[in-house]
Amino acid sequence: MDTIDLRSDTVSWPTPKMREAMANAPVGDDVYGEDPTVNQLEAEAAEMLGKEAGLLVTSGTQGNITAVLTHCNTRGSEMIVGKQAHIFRYEAGSASVLGGVHPNTLQVNPDGTLDLDAIREAIRPGGNPHFPRTRLICLENTQGTVGGIPITAEYTAQVGEIAKQNGLKLHVDGARIFNAAAALGVPAKELVAPADSVSFCLSKGLCAPVGSILVGSKEFIDEARRTRKMLGGAMRQAGILAAAGLIAIREMTQRLHEDHTNACALAEGLAKIPYIRLDPARVRTNMILFDFAPDTPIAPDVLATRLKNEHNILIRAYAGETKNIRLVTHYWITPERVEQVVNAMRTLLS
Repeated sequence: MDTIDLRSDTVSWPTPKMREAMANAPVGDDVYGEDPTVNQLEAEAAEMLGKEAGLLVTSGTQGNITAVLTHCNTRGSEMIVGKQAHIFRYEAGSASVLGGVHPNTLQVNPDGTLDLDAIREAIRPGGNPHFPRTRLICLENTQGTVGGIPITAEYTAQVGEIAKQNGLKLHVDGARIFNAAAALGVPAKELVAPADSVSFCLSKGLCAPVGSILVGSKEFIDEARRTRKMLGGAMRQAGILAAAGLIAIREMTQRLHEDHTNACALAEGLAKIPYIRLDPARVRTNMILFDFAPDTPIAPDVLATRLKNEHNILIRAYAGETKNIRLVTHYWITPERVEQVVNAMRTLLS
């Protein structure tokens, strides 16, 4: 724990209270629907997001592919998705490989949204055998590739109306939906009210060691449970993991504003350091994206190596990306550690 790890919030460890709960969790066989802790987690998660039912899955990627395959249950279907979205960019082409689902990609705007007219234009006209059949629209909230930007309820409602008018389904990849809720000051259920399905991570900022939840209507989740079976199935006595998930949704969702405050403080400190190009006003949740001036005397990958070796700070340099560095705050990044990072960066760049 002496290491300051800013590579992602996926590196967060479970809290001591989570470890205790995991050790004492009541369990059963989840394949039979008999694990009481899993059942409680699924029910509470669904209620928090205003949906009828929930399903515990192993990861955010499994939650997304389960949703996509359940909604697009005919090969040759098409989903409309952001070109920079996690579903398209970082999930190994699973929708295409496993489901024969064709991605119709749109540019993600700097505010994390997809252009509404572009969505409308991307919907295929029915009855033409040359085209795949549009079945699904996917959004991501927060939108990680543009800096963890939260998407408003009003925007999602507009996309939901487009989906409804055209007989389509709407899935929200809400890996960090509770970060969005904290940033916007609204209940998470308001942000996903029009969605037919939502996935969110119990790990990342919520600190659970494993797992995500997929929520939707009871009918959808019943079918999604079958899809999950094809992708590996339930995890038997998964209540050991679900116990941490209950703490994640009950308690950790209430403190995410602390991570956002630390991210803002880190951004403001870094913006004052020579060679760093960063707009602190762009930091809305727990992510910071920045790059360097052309005359910076140290390459990003070298900077990352020296921070690790000389200061025990881990960051990730993204070669070829628009922004060279992404830093992510989480439960284990305290104000004191923020100050350490700013001082270390100043030492290496000044």
